[in-house]
This record gives sequence, C-alpha cells and structure tokens, in this order.
Amino acid sequence: MISVPEAISFIQQIPISHKIQEVPLSDAGYKILGRTTVSKINMPPFRQSAMDGYAVQLHNSAAYKVIGEIKAGDAVDIELAQGEAVRIFTGAPVPKTANCIIIQEHTERKGDYFIATKNYTANQNIRPVGEQIKEGDIALKKGTMLTPAAIGFLAGLGFAKVPILPAPKVGIITTGNELVEPGNPLPTGKIYESNTIQLQACLSKAGINGITTYKVQDDYPSTVNTIANAMANNDLILISGGISVGDYDFVKEALQELAVKQTFYKVNQKPGKPLYFGTHDQTYIFALPGNPASSLTCFYIYVIPLLHRLLGYPHTGLKKAVFKLSKALSKPGSRAQFLKAQVKDGECHILEGQNSSMLHTYSVANALAYIPENLTSLQAGENIEVYLLP
Repeated sequence: MISVPEAISFIQQIPISHKIQEVPLSDAGYKILGRTTVSKINMPPFRQSAMDGYAVQLHNSAAYKVIGEIKAGDAVDIELAQGEAVRIFTGAPVPKTANCIIIQEHTERKGDYFIATKNYTANQNIRPVGEQIKEGDIALKKGTMLTPAAIGFLAGLGFAKVPILPAPKVGIITTGNELVEPGNPLPTGKIYESNTIQLQACLSKAGINGITTYKVQDDYPSTVNTIANAMANNDLILISGGISVGDYDFVKEALQELAVKQTFYKVNQKPGKPLYFGTHDQTYIFALPGNPASSLTCFYIYVIPLLHRLLGYPHTGLKKAVFKLSKALSKPGSRAQFLKAQVKDGECHILEGQNSSMLHTYSVANALAYIPENLTSLQAGENIEVYLLP
C-alpha cells in the first residue's frame, strides 16, 4: 500500500506517448496544438489602414485634395503628391506614397478638399507589414490550447487544418451481478447502476466524448474477455468495482493474466483504498472502487491528472486552494482522508454524510478537503487544503 502523494507522483511521472492528428481548424477548439506552427505570411501582408479617414503624404499645409477612395479588399495603389489624399477605410491597403492616415474625426470636409484639425506625424494609424507576425516566425508553440482567439489567429494566417493531440478513447467497464440499469424495475437484492453514467459525465466535463461502455458478469472468463476487448480498443480504461478481495472480485487476477503491468494497488486513503493503476503498452488502466462516492473521489484525484496529461494540458489535476476550517475536526485512524465539503467566503465547511456509498452529500459539495495521513486533528480557523471540484 502506498501513500496519496506517492500515488499522485506515479500518475504524474508515468511516460505518455502522444499521437498527432490533423483536423479542420473548425474542429480544433480547446484542443492542444500537437506541433509548433510557423507563419507562411506576413500579418498584415501589406501596409494597412488602422482607421477610417484619409491616407495622405504629409506636407506643411493642413489642407488636402481628395483624389480617390480605397476600401478594404481593394487591390489598388493610387500615387499621391504632396497635398493630395485618398479616402480610406479600416483594413484597406495604404498607397505606397502615403505616410499617414488622418482619421475622419480630425477633418473638416469641403467638397473635394478637407482640412486636418490636428497635427499628425509620419506613420500614424498605419499598420506596417508583419506588425503582428512575420513570415517564418513561430505562430503558436506546441502545447498551446486552441482557444477561440488562437483559432481566429491561425485562420487569419490562412491555416485550414491544424495538428492537434486527439482526446484519448476511453472504455468504462462495470462489474457486478447486483446492478440494474436505471429505468428498469428493481428486483429485491438489486441496486441501480450509477457509476457508468457518473463517470461518463466526468469524462464529458473533461472534454472526452469517445467513450465505450462495457458490462461484465461476476465470473472470471467474462471479466478477462471484456477487459481484453476494452484494452484492444481504448487508450484509457476505467473499471468500476471487482477490485477488492471478495470471492467474486476477479479484476486484479484478470489484469495479471492479461499482462498488465501494475503501477500500484491500494492507497492509504479513505475513501478509495482498493484503487489500482497499471499499464499495458500505451493503454492505461484504473480499477476504481465500486462504491459510487469512492469511485468519484478516485476519479477526481487520480484519473483527472492522467486525463490532462493525455490531452496535453500544461497544468494537470484539479485546482487546489487553502481555506480556513469552519469547525474543528478529528481524523480517526492513520489513513489520509478526502472529505466532501463546501467552500465559500474563505471558509471550508465539512459536510455531513461522508460514507463511501453516499452520493447525496457529493451532489452539494464543491470541494474535497484533504487530511494527510499523519494529521489527526484540526482546529477551527486552521488552514486546510482543498481540491476544487469541476
């Protein structure tokens, strides 16, 4: 059995091999850039007007004669002499002989002439070629999240496709003969199965949509065959239940038969002690406790950091913060604890109903308070570390 910090360290250090996929830019939102991109053009590609107004060749007089007009998208170059101007609009190409844009608010127009009402200097309101980026410069570095602004920037550089790190394919395996799908009658001795849909919701929140679900009966051959099928078709596998030491818990034995390399089994924590993590080639396998609250806690603390690494995120895991404890608490036993909590106004309030099978408390929690294994009590007003729930 290992400690919580050791388990988290294993997750953070396990080698990850990323695939790269070219996708249309329109499908790349909030994905991670798989390769550094280099601009193939100058941006802007020509001297560009930054304002609506008049392109002029500055001279000693404030009076100018208007001899033409250039709109955004026009491909014209009007030659200007001193004292001449063209009406110009934002984004339009600036004539080669113009050296300033006088904005329209600073002019008084009279027929074909206007008077500049403010003094200007050379190059005002002109965007030079390559002001934003020059041809051959790095546009975005590998590992950049493709936010709407990043997508727009790449589109402005002419990219139609972009290399991304694709989201991993995830398989969810549920074990247990006692489980009944929601919506069906509930016979005596059975319970409704909630872990699959709960994990699907967690994965969806993390940006994972390629999810396959599997149901396995509590027998050894079925367990081996189902896990083998999932391993052949997924990058990450989440197994719900069957990992403890009961007579009908076959998951650990099945993983051994399938040559899964165990990274750790059992963590000195409550809830979620019987947590398993292992690898097979480039497939990562978690066996989560069957109790819904235990399963969810292990997902938040251990699965999310690995998911973030698989997605290529620069920062992994839930955000952590420190709050003042609202009431004193004591921790029996030597296991670390994750307690469902609400944080607000700088305080952490530990909720009632911490049993590993109880989801109702979880449904109103917005944080998990972490009590290390070597800590036995905390007084009201002391600092407590919490994981902020997504």
